Amino acid sequence: MIGYVQGKVLEVYSGAVLLESNGIGFEITVSASAFARLTKGMQGGVYTYLNVTQENSTKINVALFGFDTKEEKDMFLKLTSVNSVGAKMGMNILSALSLKDLAVAIATSDTKTLSSVKGLGKKTAERIILELREKVSSLDLGDVPSVTPATGSDGDAVIALMSLGFSRSESEKSVSAAKTQGAFSVEEVIALALKNMAK
Repeated sequence: MIGYVQGKVLEVYSGAVLLESNGIGFEITVSASAFARLTKGMQGGVYTYLNVTQENSTKINVALFGFDTKEEKDMFLKLTSVNSVGAKMGMNILSALSLKDLAVAIATSDTKTLSSVKGLGKKTAERIILELREKVSSLDLGDVPSVTPATGSDGDAVIALMSLGFSRSESEKSVSAAKTQGAFSVEEVIALALKNMAK
């Protein structure tokens, strides 16, 4: 398995780069964040995933995908573990949404944000949320502090508020207050918590 490639960027294509490492040129389809960082003629590196699919009994497709960070690669692997989400769609999602926004959308069941990705329908968005909500951790939220969130819907709401810049303590107190006031779903809890904090 090729897990990381570093070297000189020989060429930059639309969504892909040709990276030379030890005399070998690797053509890699990269995420938007990795693409923005890699410049022709400069040194660079990406975390990679070798994707092998069988089109039919005689044709096998092999493609190398590149990611800006290990966390981005991990999210890609989670996305492609969902039925109906192939490697190309996984890259489209990562390129359309930041890692933090994607994790928050999954944690808060935000099908609207996920469905905004070109080619991603509502049913697939709902399937992603259903299968990945429990797998998405605070580590997927980028610059959000790496802490272990509470479990269940309360934890999802806390993560979402923290991603908006509130401290863990503020988020937990606001979520608790919103629940006391009768909010039930994650969306209701977040909306009421934000309303209370804006007072």
